[in-house]
Amino acid sequence: MQTKTLIGLVTLLFLAAGLVLAASIDGKWVASMPGRDGGTMEMAFTFKADGATLTGTVGGMGEPAKIENGKIDGNSISFTVKREFGGNAMVMSYKGTMSGDEIKMTSQREGSDRPPREFTAKRAK
Repeated sequence: MQTKTLIGLVTLLFLAAGLVLAASIDGKWVASMPGRDGGTMEMAFTFKADGATLTGTVGGMGEPAKIENGKIDGNSISFTVKREFGGNAMVMSYKGTMSGDEIKMTSQREGSDRPPREFTAKRAK
């Protein structure tokens, strides 16, 4: 097989794998996220992929908030969520790695020196 043909085939396989992941993330995901004082907070994520762009909402703290700056790169996702509390804006950054029906994620408040919170979101049945 010629080198150009092999490179083209490998490239096509990677693109196809990315499309499969993008399609498979669509839908509702749920997670028990670590909260203050050892408690947990139930979170719901609704994802919709369009190529390398991720949109949707995050619920669990009041009204669902819109996902902003959402990206998909292979099996990795990242996005931000902006919420307002008492007139103060708070932006949370999320990063995750999808494997089957689970997404291992971290979340961190932008501008905070606290370490990221780790949790796993699972596809809702």
